[in-house]
Amino acid sequence: MAALLAAMLAVLALPGSARAATGAHPTVRNGLSQPDYSYADAIREAVWVDDGLDSDGDGKTDRIAADIVRPREAAQAGIKVPVIMDASPYYSCCGRGNESQLKTYDTNGNIVQAPLFYDNYFVPRGYAVVLVDLAGTNRSDGCDDIGGPSEVGSAKAVIDWLNGRATAYRTRTGTTKVTADWTNGSTGMIGKSWDGTIANAVAATGVKGLKTIVPISAISSWYDYFFQQGAALYDSGPDWLSDYVESASAKKNCTAVQDAIVKGAPRTGDWTSFWSARDFTTSASKVRASVFAVHGMQDLNVRTKHLGQWWDALAANGVQRKVWLSQTGHVDPFDYRRTEWVDTLHRWFDHYLLGVRNGVDHQPGADIERSPGQWTQDAGWEPYGTSQTRLSLRSGSAAGLGTLGLKPARPGSTEAFTDEPALGEEDWAAAADTATASKTAFTTGTLSKDLRLSGSGTVTLTASSSTASAHLSAVVVDLGPQTIRNYLGAKEGIVNLTTRSCYGDSTAGDSSCFLDTAADSETVDYQVVSRGWADLGHSASLSNGKALVPGKKYTMTVKLAATDHVFPAGHRLALIVAGTDAGLIDPPGTTPTVTVDLAHSSAKLPFLGGFGAIVRSSTTAKSRTLEGLTAATAPATATLLP
Repeated sequence: MAALLAAMLAVLALPGSARAATGAHPTVRNGLSQPDYSYADAIREAVWVDDGLDSDGDGKTDRIAADIVRPREAAQAGIKVPVIMDASPYYSCCGRGNESQLKTYDTNGNIVQAPLFYDNYFVPRGYAVVLVDLAGTNRSDGCDDIGGPSEVGSAKAVIDWLNGRATAYRTRTGTTKVTADWTNGSTGMIGKSWDGTIANAVAATGVKGLKTIVPISAISSWYDYFFQQGAALYDSGPDWLSDYVESASAKKNCTAVQDAIVKGAPRTGDWTSFWSARDFTTSASKVRASVFAVHGMQDLNVRTKHLGQWWDALAANGVQRKVWLSQTGHVDPFDYRRTEWVDTLHRWFDHYLLGVRNGVDHQPGADIERSPGQWTQDAGWEPYGTSQTRLSLRSGSAAGLGTLGLKPARPGSTEAFTDEPALGEEDWAAAADTATASKTAFTTGTLSKDLRLSGSGTVTLTASSSTASAHLSAVVVDLGPQTIRNYLGAKEGIVNLTTRSCYGDSTAGDSSCFLDTAADSETVDYQVVSRGWADLGHSASLSNGKALVPGKKYTMTVKLAATDHVFPAGHRLALIVAGTDAGLIDPPGTTPTVTVDLAHSSAKLPFLGGFGAIVRSSTTAKSRTLEGLTAATAPATATLLP
């Protein structure tokens, strides 16, 4: 026994690399795995996994390229390691991260530069990092079908291989098989944008072995990337996107898949079976993995509608989850909260992949940026006590300037606007107190207390159009001076510095040092905090848009993007209703004047404290009944909205 104890103490006294070489698992200190393994000596290899599909119709099943970096000492000691996996279409066409890094290879075809910091940081801590080329991209066979069975199946097949359920080969065309006998199969997927979307999609298959996912600015339903409720968000469809990322060989061999994408995704905005197959929220019940979701609340590329509906679906199915919400646009947390991000991600992966009991699963479930670099935390999201609260839209003292409050609109009252495709939400918000023909603004009085909006709201509009087509935009605005991240700037809320900071180890071909960043801040008099769009011709059916009958009333409930925003005391809340939101949706085929029936229109917004919070934050005292509430029944300190 004394000899055994002495041997154990001797191992613990060794330096990191020597300790790992003895066969011990990575050291854990303060709940975190330590960098015991050599990054410079790591095994770098490539395999091609057979995904069982023949998406390019060449008579052979597709092989999916996976580049692997894993600790050599663990392999020599027979220690099976977990996997951090980033599956992407961007490794050769576009690059990853703030510096648009591409994969590079040595003369043997093994990876030299693995984009981002995951390999530099986590391989020394006892992980393998696996970077997968999605079907039809870079060195993989097949076709990219944008969220379909080929794309999702290509990433899932790699997890199957890691867990002994699929076959891989040493080369793209050879017959030498390779087994993943160096891993325990426990896999975490991570990625931003399309990469994060793949993480969502693979988790929604329920694949065994996927223990956690970290989707950053990720899509949850591909329809909602290209359309919102029938309104086109871009002037191109998913066929353009697949053509953009596919390799030269895929472009040549995948014309049939491209044709199927065009057919399945009509530019009418109609929902089809193509979109149903690419809506991952409907399969949230299959998700076995925990989810650490990260999103910029001002992301105008992958709008927060994706986060909101995915989060709600996961919640409905009891999936363990955590969220970070920043004030940025489409930005990775490594570039706006780097130190905290690396530490939190490290704890997350250690807990769910290495089994370290470090308490990360009991830490606050939501981190939210309130102003540049200033964060608050909540036990969960949305916070307990949040409820949907109905607000009415009423005419005001001048046409186009209405009020937003609790009292119902007068029967027969209306407001109208004429679509002006050259104007958008920034123009509308800047002129919230000015009557303009292109929008109608409904505002509260000045708030006497802070009012927190948290989650996804809706705006129901009963409206008629003067022409056969019309789009609707609804935006929620905080009116008042505030300092925010410049999410409309070139880097969407950050600026690059000239200095670098290092996370992990480097080699001559793969540096762990990345450009530092700082917040790109500005002081403004208003901020759009949530928005939604819809095509009025899809009011009856999302799958079958119709031409409008001029003058006929239609009712459409516009879904607002998820957010979490505190309207400070002294500010006002505005809801602006208009037509085309320039730069964010395409205009309709006509230029309509839209008339809104206010008595049959309303907003439902998720406020912390619900109805009572609205009452307590209002400043105009009234004694008359407002939707059943009177001054007599309100709290003694309450004043009521008009």
